[in-house]
Amino acid sequence: MRKSADAFRTISEVAEELDVPKHVLRFWELKFPQIKPMKRGGGRRYYRPEDMALLSGIRELLHAEGYTIKGVQKILKEQGADYAKSFGQFSDDVAAPATKEKSAKARKTARSGLKQRGNSKAVAQQVDRQLLQKMLDELEQCRAILVTVKGTGQSDHTMRTARAS
Repeated sequence: MRKSADAFRTISEVAEELDVPKHVLRFWELKFPQIKPMKRGGGRRYYRPEDMALLSGIRELLHAEGYTIKGVQKILKEQGADYAKSFGQFSDDVAAPATKEKSAKARKTARSGLKQRGNSKAVAQQVDRQLLQKMLDELEQCRAILVTVKGTGQSDHTMRTARAS
């Protein structure tokens, strides 16, 4: 029997729906204070629909979008839990009909922001490569000078081929 969207879920049900181990959910509770499942006697956790939406968003940011724990913490701090929820598969389940449209719009805006950030990341990586190549060229020039000064008789070409093998 399937539970309604409004029903509370146990950690086992959440782990199964999100395809995440239970210990990971417990770990996320430590790392993300926004996740606050209701706890009953004996410490049994019950997750509200809002918790499910947030967990789903966090999972998506970590696994699909490639963010680190610190990156998601920063997003939650700066953008808020609703922003993170917009990435999850359960975000529309907990929203009222009027909010669903806003949620879809927020998700679209968020994803376009991530794409722009991804493009700038690629540009930054290209600049880093160019800088590293320039540094490597300077180091090879330094090596050639040292070889000459030291008088080992090894040419720059010999040094390069020895390093490559």
